[in-house]
Amino acid sequence: MTKTVDFTKTLTDMMAAFPVDNSAMTEAFKTQAAFAEKMSKVAMDAAEKSAEVSHKWTRETLAKMAPIASVKEEPADYAKSMTDFASASAEVAAENMAAFAEIAKKVQMDTVELMMAAGKEAQEDATAAVKKATAEATTATKKAAAK
Repeated sequence: MTKTVDFTKTLTDMMAAFPVDNSAMTEAFKTQAAFAEKMSKVAMDAAEKSAEVSHKWTRETLAKMAPIASVKEEPADYAKSMTDFASASAEVAAENMAAFAEIAKKVQMDTVELMMAAGKEAQEDATAAVKKATAEATTATKKAAAK
């Protein structure tokens, strides 16, 4: 019977010929984790501010509903209180929608800023990695040529 060839030594030698820099992977992980932390902070700040606006809007709406629930002397007063509530609600809605728009605008600006910084950092990391790989390849080529 034929014996199966053991490629363990061959693969080990081949992997040794192409050394992997684990520090690059570690740095990439750290960079990604830092970016995720910054993005999470932006999202959490926006959620907190949105919750504050929602809470304020609810309180204002409930306060403006009190006159509707009270007893009126004339039937026309009910219509007037509903009209007053509708116009006040529209005004409050416009103010709060503007507040939500400001929150969204800030999130967008912060996100773009983070993405630009991440892109610049990634470009710098890639440039450094290419320079290091070129230097290592040059050294390996010189060693191989010397043999």
